[in-house]
Amino acid sequence: MSTAEVSAPYPRQFISGNMAVAQAARDANVKVAAAYPGTPSTEILEYISEFPEIYSEWSINEKVSMEVTIGASLAGSRALCAMKHVGMNVASDAFMTQTLIGAVGGLVIVVADDVGLSSSQNEQDSRYWGRFAHLPVLEPSDAQEAYDFTKAAFSISEQYEVPVIVRLTTRICHVKGVVINSDAEKHTATGFVKDPSRLVMVPGNAKHRIPKMMARDTELKKYSEQSDLNIVETGTDHSVGFVTSGAAYYHVKESFPDAPVLKLGFSHPAPIEKIRDFSTTVEKLVVIEEVEPLLETELKAANVAVYGKDVVPKIGELSPPVIKPAIQALKGDESTYTNIIPAQELFPRPPTMCVACPHLGIYYCLSHIKNTIISGDIGCYTLGAGHPWNALDTCISMGASLSVAQGLDKGRAESDENKNVLAVIGDSTFLHMGMQGLLDITYNKGNVTILLLDNRAVGMTGGQNAPSSGINLQGEQTSQVDFRKLCEALGVKPERIHEVNPYEMPVLFKALRQEVKIKEPSVIITNQPCVLTERYSKLPPLKVDDDKCTGCANCLDVGCPAITVSRRETVIKPNGKEKELAFVDIDTAACTGCTLCTKPCAPDAIIPAFNTNQNVQTVELK
Repeated sequence: MSTAEVSAPYPRQFISGNMAVAQAARDANVKVAAAYPGTPSTEILEYISEFPEIYSEWSINEKVSMEVTIGASLAGSRALCAMKHVGMNVASDAFMTQTLIGAVGGLVIVVADDVGLSSSQNEQDSRYWGRFAHLPVLEPSDAQEAYDFTKAAFSISEQYEVPVIVRLTTRICHVKGVVINSDAEKHTATGFVKDPSRLVMVPGNAKHRIPKMMARDTELKKYSEQSDLNIVETGTDHSVGFVTSGAAYYHVKESFPDAPVLKLGFSHPAPIEKIRDFSTTVEKLVVIEEVEPLLETELKAANVAVYGKDVVPKIGELSPPVIKPAIQALKGDESTYTNIIPAQELFPRPPTMCVACPHLGIYYCLSHIKNTIISGDIGCYTLGAGHPWNALDTCISMGASLSVAQGLDKGRAESDENKNVLAVIGDSTFLHMGMQGLLDITYNKGNVTILLLDNRAVGMTGGQNAPSSGINLQGEQTSQVDFRKLCEALGVKPERIHEVNPYEMPVLFKALRQEVKIKEPSVIITNQPCVLTERYSKLPPLKVDDDKCTGCANCLDVGCPAITVSRRETVIKPNGKEKELAFVDIDTAACTGCTLCTKPCAPDAIIPAFNTNQNVQTVELK
């Protein structure tokens, strides 16, 4: 059921935390919502976009989404922006200034932490931003609280004139639960009011706002102590009590259902005195927090005796198999929880690209490019670092490939003097944070080849529209970025910009081999759409002619998951050495007929699965 179809009062729904946040935005009468796709937060804006009464947009990056919603708040409207944890790093410039300005209309920042690194390059704790920026942090533990706390955040934001962070984690974002909606709120935008001393953050104005921020901190601490979002559950076994928040609360309750628990919904500023009082009711107090020891450190500084990261790990989810033995050891009881079922080892299934993904041929070619350092970036194409391509040498952060490549060029050692430097970046990532890197390369006369993979979508997060698609979040036609003109405007010579169909591997390979040798900036743009989008058109599937297949397994190097090994044989070569042959099969139900696998197939053993006029050609790459 679409979220937009929910109309009955207080409907009981089985929905995810992300959908609950979206419905809270609707019921809080939010006027503007903005985000950049990033797992695990992506679906929040997708669900919000189904409510026509809310203006919603995929912004070009998280900083822009933050600034758009800041503007809406200053216009007196309620606004929400959503991002994953690393997105807050991008948005932090505007965010850190807004803490001094504060909010006019309610301003809520939903940040989703990827605890356990399901799909992220690091595991960071967004609760730090509350401490760093002097802002309140709310932490829901399930989908119902994601709804309730998001609505409450708007009221808190307006009451204290402060942006509010709602911190989610992957478990809250994606796990579903029963949610009962409350009454929709009415909110009228107050309109923009000129106030340069508050809104123009030059040093002279900013220094006068700092005392106001400090006074606000004091008021928020008082609010935290009496907030009904912080709940004490008395329990019956007082040998160990817990202070916890977020998804970790349910891990604690599952592990020790009889233990007293102080559950923090309003987790920053922390209710120190409430926790101190709670500590007197238990023999030992343990802080269970994912992932950094923030609260533990604050409590110890306030002279509250607690255990924390000296008992439980500093990384990953604090699930029952982690918590139970840790508390068992703390209690000195080695028998109580010895019946823990160990996690089952699963057959390893590394992530791979989709069948017929246009990046497959690109990485096949890159794996055959010699004497080249390849700087990678964040997106589907990061998978090029893995088997069978092993074709990336670095991957740091969104948009970093170009700037890192510039550093590799300018900082090259004598041993790398004759090596080429190539940067790989996707279209949405290039627009997100990569354009500045290209401008830096051209302005500072770098010697870097840029491979710009334009699949006209944010592929890694599900194929969301990007400015390269010419379609906005609502599916409306809009302006479409012309990457050739953009790269030329950023300083690349027109003759050094090439557009290539990535399914034509010989042409792509030739362009790559040629451009990496050029001693000036050059750009190769690939131009085929993501296979997950409606812009991709399938062709008739292919199959393997068993009579022709020699077991060379060259097609496996393309990395298409539709190709599988059907059998292996070991033969003795004329020189007496053994050689393993791998005979393959193609899943015709999955195959989309892109013909990438035919290019390295020397015996022409890959043919149309059905009688068609499809022309299948093979070309050897040299």
